[in-house]
Amino acid sequence: MRAIQISEPKTLRRIEIDSPEPPGEGFALVKTHRMGVCGTDISCYLGKFPFFDFPRIPGHELGVEVLAVGPGVTHVSVGDRCSVEPYINCGHCYACRRGSGNCCSNLKVIGVMMDGGLCDQFLIQANKLHPSSVLTMDQLALVETLAIGCHANDRGGAGPNDHALIIGAGPIGLATLEFTRLSGAQVSVMDMNPTRLEFVASNYGIKNAVLNKGDATEFERMHRITGGDMFSVIIDATGNRHSMSSAFQYLAPTGTLVYVGITTEEISFKHPQMHRPEANLLASRNALPNDFTRIIGLIETGVIKTEPWITHRTTFEGVLNDFESFTKPETGVLKALIEF
Repeated sequence: MRAIQISEPKTLRRIEIDSPEPPGEGFALVKTHRMGVCGTDISCYLGKFPFFDFPRIPGHELGVEVLAVGPGVTHVSVGDRCSVEPYINCGHCYACRRGSGNCCSNLKVIGVMMDGGLCDQFLIQANKLHPSSVLTMDQLALVETLAIGCHANDRGGAGPNDHALIIGAGPIGLATLEFTRLSGAQVSVMDMNPTRLEFVASNYGIKNAVLNKGDATEFERMHRITGGDMFSVIIDATGNRHSMSSAFQYLAPTGTLVYVGITTEEISFKHPQMHRPEANLLASRNALPNDFTRIIGLIETGVIKTEPWITHRTTFEGVLNDFESFTKPETGVLKALIEF
């Protein structure tokens, strides 16, 4: 059976693997139709992601078809189209007992800590499948990205009385934007890439899309945009330690800063920057099962439109040639899909 593996940093290779066994109790056999390429996949490929081991078959943003189900599986059937919740949690640890399986002590994310969906077929716990008879495979492959943003927004707690700032307008920042705007909050966005800011302005009507030039002018502009109050909620989706370290300067008193991007480097700031505003500093990791259910409903009803997201495509056969280009900002990639 076909698969593509990241064998070492910046090295992809096509391999042949054994076909899966028939699904056991509680499991399903699925066929991959679409895989989304996200920042995590790129970081894994570049050797920069902290939880990734080589060699590994990537792929966690997936649109799949159910081929077979094992005993005890009732919520999906053969032929169902599904999005995959790729967070395999134990169900027994402290975090799981408290309903936070996204932070499971024994968490395995498919495509990161265990082999993923960049192959023809694979087995998965059936309770990690979220079916839809309406969504296309393209849309199903985008649900997981949106779930990351949904959870990050929930962590920040933005509401109608808030002015929120999203730093980083890549896929995770845009996913967060989708839900921050639904909260009723006023939203501003900052990024270093003018093309991404143009996308935000044209597709979401964001008036305050601020180009980060890496100098002191940003503080002055943010001060002006907020009438001097600064932002009650900030979500940093950059994964850049410099951005994450300096984000406190834009935070309003009693405000909340959420890190949803990941970096392996140290983040540092002077304690008064956090102490003076009595700030809340939070992390946001993965997503929760209800996020997937909510997102599928929002796409089905047209509240969230996924069409503008997909900027690049390739096929399974084209991955080895095309993947490197997805790592380069100058190619204008927002979301690339791999078609099987």
